[in-house]
Amino acid sequence: FIVCLFFSRLIFGTLYPAYYSYKAVKSKDIKEYVKWMMYWIIFALFTTAETFTDIFLCWFPFYYELKIAFVAWLLSPYTKGSSLLYRKFVHPTLSSKEKEIDDCLIQAKDRSYDALVHFGKRGLNVAATAAVMAASKGQGALSERLRSFSMQDLSTIRGDSSSTVPPSVTVRTSSKQSQPKPSRSASEGTGSSGKC
Repeated sequence: FIVCLFFSRLIFGTLYPAYYSYKAVKSKDIKEYVKWMMYWIIFALFTTAETFTDIFLCWFPFYYELKIAFVAWLLSPYTKGSSLLYRKFVHPTLSSKEKEIDDCLIQAKDRSYDALVHFGKRGLNVAATAAVMAASKGQGALSERLRSFSMQDLSTIRGDSSSTVPPSVTVRTSSKQSQPKPSRSASEGTGSSGKC
């Protein structure tokens, strides 16, 4: 039974007004356009309030039936419920509080941007720390993996097939071999500069 009520509210509360809103936009009829805009504002407020009332009033007899009746009252061209609620309550309230609401929205937008930047920086710091830790823990495994490559494997990666080093020879470099030795002319140049 509740499923039936849910689908009837979905059809009459959302799809039916959406279709007639489309027709109002298509026909560019200002009167219809304003009517459906008032409906959507009231329906948005009703949906927001319904989130809280469902928690506390769902035990009330005929609660769901009353919600369907309320949506039908909002839609009816005879009662003009959405127009009535909008003109009597929503428009005067929003007009008197519009400046405060705009200020709150601007502050919330600024705060949310600052919070996004703050959490983004924290997230990047955490990711960088995790990457450094993973790299330091995995460095030994990576260097062992690189040492296991043979000259034959390295030459096939480069596409150089002229290498004659047997595959059993592994690449091992010492720290002494990797440092370049100064050339004789450079040492003579520094010695001659001391004489001048």
